[in-house]
Amino acid sequence: MKCVTGQWVDGENFFGRQAELENLETLVRDGNHVLLTGQRRMGKTSIARELGRRLEQGGDWKCAFTDLEGSTRAEEAVAEIEKATVPVLPFAARALRTGENVIDWGIAKVGKARGSAVNKPDAGNWRRRGDGAIRACAEHERRVLLVVDELPILLTRMLRDDDGDVRRVDEFLSWMRGALQTVEGDSPVLVVSGSIGLQPLAKRLRLSDRINHLHPFRLEAWNRNTAVECFKKLAINEPIQFEDGVADAVYDKLGLGIPQHVQLFFDYLRRRSHMQQAGPVTKDDVDAVYRDELLKPYHLSHYETRLRDALYDESYDIAMEILSKTANEGVFTDDARHDLECLWAPKIDDAPIRITDTFDVLEHDGYLESHADGRRFRSRLLRDWWKKNVHSHRAPRAASARRTPR
Repeated sequence: MKCVTGQWVDGENFFGRQAELENLETLVRDGNHVLLTGQRRMGKTSIARELGRRLEQGGDWKCAFTDLEGSTRAEEAVAEIEKATVPVLPFAARALRTGENVIDWGIAKVGKARGSAVNKPDAGNWRRRGDGAIRACAEHERRVLLVVDELPILLTRMLRDDDGDVRRVDEFLSWMRGALQTVEGDSPVLVVSGSIGLQPLAKRLRLSDRINHLHPFRLEAWNRNTAVECFKKLAINEPIQFEDGVADAVYDKLGLGIPQHVQLFFDYLRRRSHMQQAGPVTKDDVDAVYRDELLKPYHLSHYETRLRDALYDESYDIAMEILSKTANEGVFTDDARHDLECLWAPKIDDAPIRITDTFDVLEHDGYLESHADGRRFRSRLLRDWWKKNVHSHRAPRAASARRTPR
């Protein structure tokens, strides 16, 4: 098993998710469309990729994987889905589609943008083109697993471009739901995932019924035993000695068994050992790596970036206020929530509802969790990183007297 910290893993590097993988495979084989959820760096992409690999090994499935992170419009998303489904097309259609892509590239290369658009989905035909891609999956000789990653990011970008107008989001989600319901048989099976939550977004936009065909499947953090076992397995092939208790000390520092964080911690301890060449790795090394390496600004900056993707306008500022106060004080109490509502009530309409929606996102996406005395960070690492790297107080952008409609 190799230490992999920056990308999805599969095969012999896929670890600690066997039970979840078996349950997910059962859902998919039974024909359930799945909404794969979980905190960042929990391994959602890895389990989807590994599921596709194992299904294809059996010979009766084909996997098509597409990432919509770079898409901003429905037609761009459909173009990505078309690209992913090329392998399931009949040979003649595949050659035509591939030829179109080559022609498009050549035309664009010489600057003839008008000709380039002929063979690409556009605002007038993306539904028809998308229907064709879904139909091709349904007609393939094998069952098709269609994995669509980062769908929520596409939808939030649509919202921003339309100043909060939900019509295009509604249109795309309705199309996707209808296209799957129109085809006969038990293929394709759709798995949707993303680094921000689709459920809180749909709830906030009052579009939850557009995703009620998706079976929620949440990927939770590793428990202590699994995280420690992973650490020890990574150490087996390393010419390094680890003092007893180091793996447990790593888990205690992290406070939550996020797979990528366990691997990242191991990698830094390994590097420190190679550099110092000073005997076994100790618990003091764990403290030093945590303080000097894991809390550096760039390691968890994606948490702030993805929060900006998930929320916009005043909701993002509200979230930053909540997280900064929670990091500094350890808990966000009911009294703190009351103060927050009083602060924002003069500035935006429906402040209590907006704050509730923001908490939904923060809890769904793994920043906070509820306790008897209030809400706390789920991850000790994230709390300490936030406290060190994000200003303890963020002035709301909505500081003027204007009221912003929800």
